[in-house]
Amino acid sequence: MRPTYLEIDLSQLKKNLEAIRKHVAPAKVMPMVKANAYGHGVDGVAPFIEPYVDAFGVAIVEEGIHLRNLGITKPILVAGGTLIEQLPLFLEHDLTLSASSLDLLTAADHLAETTRKRMKVHLKFDTGMERVGVHEYEAEEFLRKSIACSHLEVEGIYTHLANSEKVDRKYSLLQWERFQEVLHFYEKNSLPVPMRHMCNSGGILNLPEAHFDMVRPGVLFYGIYPGRDIERKVDAKPIATWKSRVSYSKITQPGRPVSYGSLWQAEGSPTRIATIPCGYADGYFRRMTNQARVIINGRSYPQVGRICMDQFMVHAGEDEVRVGDEAILLGGGIAVEELADWAGTNEYEIMTNISARVPRVFVGAVQ
Repeated sequence: MRPTYLEIDLSQLKKNLEAIRKHVAPAKVMPMVKANAYGHGVDGVAPFIEPYVDAFGVAIVEEGIHLRNLGITKPILVAGGTLIEQLPLFLEHDLTLSASSLDLLTAADHLAETTRKRMKVHLKFDTGMERVGVHEYEAEEFLRKSIACSHLEVEGIYTHLANSEKVDRKYSLLQWERFQEVLHFYEKNSLPVPMRHMCNSGGILNLPEAHFDMVRPGVLFYGIYPGRDIERKVDAKPIATWKSRVSYSKITQPGRPVSYGSLWQAEGSPTRIATIPCGYADGYFRRMTNQARVIINGRSYPQVGRICMDQFMVHAGEDEVRVGDEAILLGGGIAVEELADWAGTNEYEIMTNISARVPRVFVGAVQ
């Protein structure tokens, strides 16, 4: 096995789910496992956690098909945009469609009629994201059409929060009010309301009035909080530790630059440079050059010199760092928020960019 790998603690993942479920009860929980389970490895995450969740959420139809190929039988909602020509795949693989436009809703109903199969759908409304979904002020016609689509099984109705991680809840509450306006259609027409859901990770923490019938945790499910200032109301902890091992260790003389571009060199006295077999092709961003830190043998050391495609270097000073010593790139004292700051991005991009050539190793899988 490659010495650079991402260790995933499945027992902690289950604890995170339990903490979320307790916080939102009696609402159901549908974890989002899009983008390879936010970089954590969907092949290990989804089968392990399936007995404990109510449904799964993905972004694209291919991700839903992949879950079915893994043996997942729970409901799978495809939350991203879908083209009409992709609709047959929803019937073939028993996936739930996000009906986000009148054209898509009509086409889905027609396909279900011609194939004599019922397609499961959740109606998607845009209450302030301006991405995908029917605007709340155009809801009436769309909802009436959904009632008339006799070949569809309208299981749910939902929207998505744009600023849920912010302490200031003003915009989230505006979206909540707009969604309530949409839902009023069912009350005034004495119709049963489909399963309602609105809250992502930030909403779970900041907007309890919007938990409704189901929530959709993303990064919180994996133990990462969606905002730096958000109150830690759920006892969720990170499940990922990015590990590697020292592949080379040598003494570098002062005045001899390290790596491409000659961006760093030792000053004053000889220093030990340790090489780690991980680089930007693995998702260890090049833009973290001369900013990142790594833990080796329990001590924190600065990364120095340009981060290469497959390797980077660490300044170990006078310490005795040997080939084979374990290096921690994430976890074990290095938070994903730190990597995000070093890279000038957010925690989501850090995790989802850990590339496929970094093996995911799953531990703690005790059912």
